[in-house]
Amino acid sequence: MKLELRGITKRFGTLVANDHIDLVVQPGEIHALLGENGAGKSTLMNVLYGLYQADEGDILLDDAVQDFRGPGDAMGAGIGMVHQHFMLVPVFTVAENVMLGHENTKGLGVLDLAAARAHVRAVADRFGFQIDPDAVVGDLPVGVQQRVEIIKALSREARVLVFDEPTAVLTPQETDELMAIMRQLRDEGTSIVFITHKLREVREVADRITVIRLGKVVGEASPTASNAELAALMVGRPVEMVVAKGAPTVGEGGLALDGLRVVTPSGIVVVDDVDLQVRSGEVVAIAGVQGNGQTEIVEAILGLASIDHGSIRLDGDEIGGRSVRAILDRGVGFVPEDRKEDGLVGAFSVQENLILDRSDDRAFTRAGTINRGALESFARDRIAEYDIRTQGPDTPVGTLSGGNQQKVVIAREMARPLRLLVAAQPTRGVDVGSIEFIHKRIIEARDSGVAVLVVSTELDEVVALADRIAVMYRGRIVGIVPADTPRDVLGLMMAGEVPEESAA
Repeated sequence: MKLELRGITKRFGTLVANDHIDLVVQPGEIHALLGENGAGKSTLMNVLYGLYQADEGDILLDDAVQDFRGPGDAMGAGIGMVHQHFMLVPVFTVAENVMLGHENTKGLGVLDLAAARAHVRAVADRFGFQIDPDAVVGDLPVGVQQRVEIIKALSREARVLVFDEPTAVLTPQETDELMAIMRQLRDEGTSIVFITHKLREVREVADRITVIRLGKVVGEASPTASNAELAALMVGRPVEMVVAKGAPTVGEGGLALDGLRVVTPSGIVVVDDVDLQVRSGEVVAIAGVQGNGQTEIVEAILGLASIDHGSIRLDGDEIGGRSVRAILDRGVGFVPEDRKEDGLVGAFSVQENLILDRSDDRAFTRAGTINRGALESFARDRIAEYDIRTQGPDTPVGTLSGGNQQKVVIAREMARPLRLLVAAQPTRGVDVGSIEFIHKRIIEARDSGVAVLVVSTELDEVVALADRIAVMYRGRIVGIVPADTPRDVLGLMMAGEVPEESAA
């Protein structure tokens, strides 16, 4: 099916999110829509999917103008969408989620779950998915949840499929599997719109690329274009693909983990006798496939997980077992891996989110009441300093793009004196311009004498930021190596192989 968007314009008050955008996607084509966070990519696709109504312009399918009044109309016309934030009901099974909104019934209005299970199995077999139709969605890894979203879209016989930032929460292995699925769909004749800001993925899978900046189409590019060329089109200026940094000036203090052991309530050892030191003035990055204990180490440091054994010291003082508030008050900054769940309150304003962990600070309170003038002044300074794209301090943070939400988290954590910065997946779901900005801020923190612990599944990020790299596998650190360690060696370590020259 051929998809054409003509002159699509969408406004939110004075903000023009889409400004007369034209786009054509041919049958059996993967068309990448590339742009920085807040460029208008997701808004455009939400117009296509019927979630928003365009103020101007037309949607055409096979040259016929459409009038979508909601997602039901779009799905009925053959358009499916795999959202960046999954539209699944966690307590429902896979089969129940797939049939939701298109329920088949048998006698007396009883749901035909057997037919739904059979349909899930048929689509799963087609793509080689290993999915149990009776599994509860909330118990599934994010990569499998995304496959459920794909099955949902295909169960409606989608001929145009939109993937909105589909790799933001996937591991590298899951991303490679998704790329293979997209190619298979393309080869079967499905038209695919692939929204992303990850240049490697665009160059790997796209047939054509359209670049959007500040709500407008600024050009088309070939997948053979270099990363630097694509980044410059996205951001409108040359972008440093690797942050510049000198040798670290290492101090005496910092973070020290000694024999750290974390056990889940069900008795599973997820962090197993870990020793690690992050000295003041250096960046230590923990690399590894997600699910090997990195998250639990971070939670233990921040007081979010109980310690079974061992110690956590900051500048020589024990912080293990203390409350989250006590740990933050010791000068610990925390960028969580899931900003929506753990970093922000979506319904709160930008300025309220900027003081979530400082609401009792005398700079913002007076006789137990928030000093609105001081808060707004602080927020406007942070918005300008961190280039947060928002209509104002009172804007609900949940309406911002993912990259701008991440900037709010970074601004909040770095706007106070720090001794330790713990940054988990600091650029997940963030465009190249914002990655450049966030990486520079992390190196600036290091250079000011802060001990920095970065946890990332992105090897490019690990290598760019780290002075030393600790690789985790099955709850243990298998080695600590220099930042210039070859990627193939890091890959082997991530699979559990220990090179002789590494020493934890």
